[in-house]
Amino acid sequence: MKKTMMLTVLLSGVAVVYAAHPQQEGMDTLRSVQLQTVQVISTRATKKMPVAFTNLSGEAIRQGNTGRDIPFLLSLTPSVVTTSDAGNGIGYTSMRVRGTDPIRINVTANGIPVNDAESSQVFWVNMGDFASSVGSIQIQRGVGTSTNGSGAFGATVNMQTQDIGNRPYAGVDFSGGSYYSHKETVRFGTGLLGGHWGIQGRLSNIGSKGYIDRASTRLNSYFLQAGYFGERTAVKFITFNGQERTYHAWDYASKYDQGVYGRTYNPSGRMENDALDQLQFYRNQTDNYHQQHYQLLWNQWVSNRWNFNLALHYTNGQGFYEQYKKKRKLAEYGLDQGGTKAKSSLVRQKWLKNDFYGFTTALNYDNARNISATLGGGWNKYDGDHIGYVTWVKKPVDDFMPNHVYYDNNTQKTDANLYAKATYELTKGLSAFADLQYRHVGLRMRGPADASSAKRRFSYDVDEKFNFFNPKFGVNAELSSAHRLYASYAIAHREPVRTNFEHNIDAQIEMPRAERLGDLEAGYEYRSKKFSAGANLYYMKYKDQLVPTGEMKLDKAVTRNFARSYRMGVELSATWKPVDWLDWEANATLSRNRVKDVTVNLTDGSVYTIAGESQLAFSPNAVFNNVLTFSKAGFIGRVMTHFVGEQNLTNTGFKTMQTKDANRQATSDVISLKQYATTDLALSYTFAPKTRSIEGVTLGLTLYNLFSSRYDSNGWATPQYRLDGTTLVAENTWGPRDSDAAGFAPSAPFHMMAHLRIEF
Repeated sequence: MKKTMMLTVLLSGVAVVYAAHPQQEGMDTLRSVQLQTVQVISTRATKKMPVAFTNLSGEAIRQGNTGRDIPFLLSLTPSVVTTSDAGNGIGYTSMRVRGTDPIRINVTANGIPVNDAESSQVFWVNMGDFASSVGSIQIQRGVGTSTNGSGAFGATVNMQTQDIGNRPYAGVDFSGGSYYSHKETVRFGTGLLGGHWGIQGRLSNIGSKGYIDRASTRLNSYFLQAGYFGERTAVKFITFNGQERTYHAWDYASKYDQGVYGRTYNPSGRMENDALDQLQFYRNQTDNYHQQHYQLLWNQWVSNRWNFNLALHYTNGQGFYEQYKKKRKLAEYGLDQGGTKAKSSLVRQKWLKNDFYGFTTALNYDNARNISATLGGGWNKYDGDHIGYVTWVKKPVDDFMPNHVYYDNNTQKTDANLYAKATYELTKGLSAFADLQYRHVGLRMRGPADASSAKRRFSYDVDEKFNFFNPKFGVNAELSSAHRLYASYAIAHREPVRTNFEHNIDAQIEMPRAERLGDLEAGYEYRSKKFSAGANLYYMKYKDQLVPTGEMKLDKAVTRNFARSYRMGVELSATWKPVDWLDWEANATLSRNRVKDVTVNLTDGSVYTIAGESQLAFSPNAVFNNVLTFSKAGFIGRVMTHFVGEQNLTNTGFKTMQTKDANRQATSDVISLKQYATTDLALSYTFAPKTRSIEGVTLGLTLYNLFSSRYDSNGWATPQYRLDGTTLVAENTWGPRDSDAAGFAPSAPFHMMAHLRIEF
C-alpha cells in the first residue's frame, strides 16, 4: 500500500510539473551536455589513447535493462564473464574481466569510487535498478587510464549518470516474468526551468523469488538530482539509495546434494533436524542492507581550452545478515567460559556500519589541435564498524543475554591519489600518451575479529601504509581514417584487502604484500562505413598476486601472495552492417592464464609445491559473444549468444578430485566449471499512440537461455591433498562424493521477462 501511494504521489507531481512548465528557451543543448560530461572526461579513454575499451550508450543500456543487475548489461562486451547466486541475474551478481575477480575491477560513478573501500567489492545488490539512471558506461580492460579509488587490476567500469535534459518528460517501466521476477520504475524530468534549472528523478522496485530455492530478492531504490546550468557553470546535487533484503544463496550446493534434493537445492539456512526425511530451513537467513549516496558536482567551463570539475561525496551504509548455525562450539562465540567444549545451534547477526566520504577533482586542457591533458586526483576516507551478535542459543547458557557481542572491530582507510595525463600529437596521425599517478593508502584495523570459523580467537592490530607510483605510456597511430594502431605499457599496484589480513593473521604467517602488475597492450582497428574490426593483444605480468589457495576459512576463500603469475591473450571484435535493418557484432577472447609454483597443504601437515605453471582459477581460455540485431519500423529483434570456456575452481590444475560413492567405492567428482553457451532472444516494438499525452510505447519480450543450457556460473572447491608415492592427489574424505568439498551455483534454464515502457 505504501509503495502504491508513493508511486501515485510521484506521478501526480510529475504531471503537475509537466503541465506547469512547458519546454522553455534556454542555454544551448550541446553546451548543457558538455557541461554535464566534464565530470567523467578526466577518467575516460578516447580513441587517441592506446587503451582497450568499450563504450555502452544510454540506448544500449535501456534496451537491456529489464531488472537484471549491471554486470549482465555488460556481459556481451569483450572478456566479461558474469555470475549470479540466485541463478537469474537478480540479487547477488558479479563479473570478472579477463579472469580477474571483482575486487580487482575499479568502478566509479561520475568519477567517484563505488568499490567498498575495505573489501574492494562492488555489491550491485545495494544499487538496485541503478542502470535506469545511467547515461553511459565505459569499460577499460587492463590497467587503463588513471582513475580514482581502488587500483584497476583487470578493468575499469566508468559510469556516468543521466543528464537532466532540456525537455520535460515522464515515464514508467514495467517488467514481469519467470520466478515471480518483476520491476517497476517511475521516471521524470522537468527539463530546463527558466533556462537554467532542472530536476530529474526515479523510483524503483525490483523483486524475484530466484531460480535457486528461497533465493528471494527485494530491492527498493530511488535516484534524484537537481542542477543549475549557466553558460559556463553546472552544479548538480545527486542523491540515490538502495534498500535490499535478500535470502542467502551464496553457500552453493555440491553436485551430490543437487542429485539428492534437486538442481535448485540451496543449503543456506538448513537447520538442525532429527527428522531426516523432512528438511527445515531458517526463514530469516537474510541479508539486509541500506546504502545512501550523496554527490555534489561542480563543473566549470573556464574557456574553450580549459575546464575544471570538483566533486564532494558521502556514502553511508548500514545493515546486517542473519544466519542460523548448526551445532557450533560455544567457545567460538565467547559463550563457554568454563572450557566444556559444549556445542549448540544458534543464530547470529553480522552488522556493518560505515561512512565513506571525500572529494575528487580534475583540471582538463584541450587545444583542439595537438594536445590534451588532465591534472587530477582525490582524497577519500572510510570508517567502518564490524559487530557480531548472537541473538539466540538453543542450548541454555549461563548469563546469556540477547544480542551477545562476540566480535567488534573497526577499520579506517585513507586513499589519496594525484595524477597527470597527456596526449600529444607528434605529427599528423601519430600521438604519444603519458599518464603518471601517485597513490597513498593508509589502513588501520583494530578490535576482536570474527573468528567463529577459525581455530583460535584473535584481534586485529594492523597499521599499514602503502605508497604506489603507477606510470603508463603509449603511442597511437591513425594511419588513415580507416586504420589505427596502438601500443602501451602500464604499471599498477594494489593493496591487500580485509580478508587477506584476516586469513594471514589467523594462520600466523607474514602480513600480505601489495601486488604489482605490468600490463603490455597492442592493438589494431579497422573502420569503414559498413564494417569494422579490431584485435587487441595483452600480456599482464603479476608480482605477488594474491591468489586463492583452494582453502576456505571464515566462509571466504583463502588467498596468499604468489611470486609469479601472468595473463596473456588476444581480444578480437567485429561489426558489420550490410543493410540499414541488420547489424552483426561479435567478439572473442582467447587467453592463457597461469600461476607458477603453487603450494598446497597436505593432509600430513607438510607443504607441497606444484612445480611449473598451473591455470589460474576462474580464468577461461575462451570467451565468445555474437549479437545479431534486426530493426525495422519500430521493431527490434536481437539474437545474443554467449560462450564461456571451462574454468578451474582451484589454482592447482586439478579438474577432478577422488571421492567415494554411496557404496564406498572409489570414483571422482569435478572441481571445475564446465564450458557453456547460452542464447537469448530479445524482441521489442515501439510506436506512438494517437494521443497527445503519450509520446511513445514500447512492448518487449526477452527469452533467456533459449535452449535451456544447464551450466554453473560460479563455484568453490576445497579438496584435500596427499601424495601417492610422488604423485599429488586431490581428494575429498569429509563427506560422500563432493559433499563439504565443493559447491556450485546453477543458472536458470529457459526463462523470460515481458516489458512495457511508456513515455509521456
